[in-house]
Amino acid sequence: MNRIVSSRASLRAVCSAKLLKGGATRHLHSTHDVAVVGAGIVGLASARELILRHPSLSFVLLEKEKELATHQSGHNSGVIHSGIYYTPGSLKARLCVRGATLAYEYCEKKGVPYKRCGKLIVAVEQEEIPRLKALYDRGMKNNVRDLSIVDAKGIREREPYCRGIMALDSPYTGIVDWRAVALRYGSDFEEAGGTVVTEYEVSDISTVKESPAGSAEGIKYPISITDKKGNEVRCRYVLTCGGLYSDRLSQISGCSPEPRIVPFRGDYLVLKPEKCYLVRGNIYPVPDPRFPFLGVHFTPRMDGSVWLGPNAVLAFKREGYKMYDFNAQDFADALSFRGLQKLIFRNVTYGIGEMYRGVFTGAQVKILRKFIPELSLNDVLRGPAGVRAQALDHDGNLVDDFVFDGGVGDVGSRVLHVRNAPSPAATSSLAIAEMIADEVESRFDL
Repeated sequence: MNRIVSSRASLRAVCSAKLLKGGATRHLHSTHDVAVVGAGIVGLASARELILRHPSLSFVLLEKEKELATHQSGHNSGVIHSGIYYTPGSLKARLCVRGATLAYEYCEKKGVPYKRCGKLIVAVEQEEIPRLKALYDRGMKNNVRDLSIVDAKGIREREPYCRGIMALDSPYTGIVDWRAVALRYGSDFEEAGGTVVTEYEVSDISTVKESPAGSAEGIKYPISITDKKGNEVRCRYVLTCGGLYSDRLSQISGCSPEPRIVPFRGDYLVLKPEKCYLVRGNIYPVPDPRFPFLGVHFTPRMDGSVWLGPNAVLAFKREGYKMYDFNAQDFADALSFRGLQKLIFRNVTYGIGEMYRGVFTGAQVKILRKFIPELSLNDVLRGPAGVRAQALDHDGNLVDDFVFDGGVGDVGSRVLHVRNAPSPAATSSLAIAEMIADEVESRFDL
């Protein structure tokens, strides 16, 4: 049955299901101006922004899980990024820098706990120094706040147990519980009059086939969104923020199947509580441009724990957080995609190394010891995992920036898809929401 959270209810409240005679569940049927599909942090932020701009319109947020923000939004490192890594002028760079400012302001206003604990990007070998300086130049072009380069002494002043020859110091980087932030976005959406429906797994987005005799509902609300249980929501326009399922939502609405989403699982280690004194703030390696991901790092958490990692391995299930989680459709979709085949072929050695380090903790610790030599295998435990929705094009290139698109025809012209919202999407969420709302307003007659 569907759980409906009304505008006056708690996000975790559940409306009781009403049963028809004979015990059948009454099918949900409602009409709204705009439906937002996907209640991760991007969907929640976008729904919030839209309803605050258009309080006279009716909005509904549809989520397939029992609770909100349970996947990428609830399985991440919790970092508030400052915008160092991203190509100057790109959406990633602009949205991250603005998003970080908005995130800190929002947390202050709403009383969401956060820590501005900073980040060091540490060079441990001479050959990394040119890349580190290039990162500094990139960060400066992106207008990252308070960025500086420090020497070995400066590293020890900031992180007494960390060793390196030079580092990029970003004191504006912070940490927060992004799921807590996402749920606050949801509260704002509710308080503004929005409706949240959980356990609503969208199976089709199409035009309304018919209306009751004498009714103009099909004309006013021409889009039908149905779930796997036969429930229906009708609306004028649709915004999808499907994360790991963004490509499939696009396909069922008749839009482009690419870029395709390939899931990569990241496994973390955690420091034992008595060893958390080893890390004060975020400690990151200098990224190697030969490889597609940033590399393992040290991340303090709001609860006082410290996460180490993650690695990056192909997940055999789009929401598979355990090593042996498997879904036949997800696995077949990934391996049959020519883009993934090309990516694997180009990164065979890197991929094998990531899998090896995922299985053998000691191999992961060996890399981490380059930064904190005092760390030992006995100091760590296996920790949680997250799954990253990585967009790939047909040539096997990682889609590195945000992608928003729609389609044509009766359905496609009324749908806007958020096709790719990679890290730092959480940091950028309020800035992304502003841009999405602008795009919705330019495409649709609200």
